[in-house]
Amino acid sequence: MKELFGSRGKVSGLILRMGQCLFAAASIAVMASYLVLCPSQIICHLIASMGLQFLWSFSLACLDIHALRLKRDLWNYIFLSLLVVGDWVTAILSLAAACSSAGVVVLIVKDTNMCKRNPQLSCNMFQISVALAFISWFFLAISSCVMFWRTASE
Repeated sequence: MKELFGSRGKVSGLILRMGQCLFAAASIAVMASYLVLCPSQIICHLIASMGLQFLWSFSLACLDIHALRLKRDLWNYIFLSLLVVGDWVTAILSLAAACSSAGVVVLIVKDTNMCKRNPQLSCNMFQISVALAFISWFFLAISSCVMFWRTASE
């Protein structure tokens, strides 16, 4: 079978999973530091979505590390199919949370000028958190497409 960038059990797949973990954790850390000032429940759902993405990506990164240490491909068709479904569900939830949070941030920053009236709100941090969530989703989207392609080609 042709070697795909980002395949499970390969260094490129591990790099994608670690990128997902890193950016999801950074998004959580930035947003959780301002959880008391959270202006909307939608933005708080971003924390939950990125937490799920972090746990999912971290567990698959651990499996990739295990496969790299054994120098074997540990993925059979049934297991690969389950991972594809998990990747796509996680990707859809992450994209939905990032998009809804971005909408709320635009509403707060641009439309209502709430940031100018309430200086204790750190709107820049909200924007950074949403941007990190989109970057994390981008890495997950690449992994999801590669997993789907590999499953379809087997």
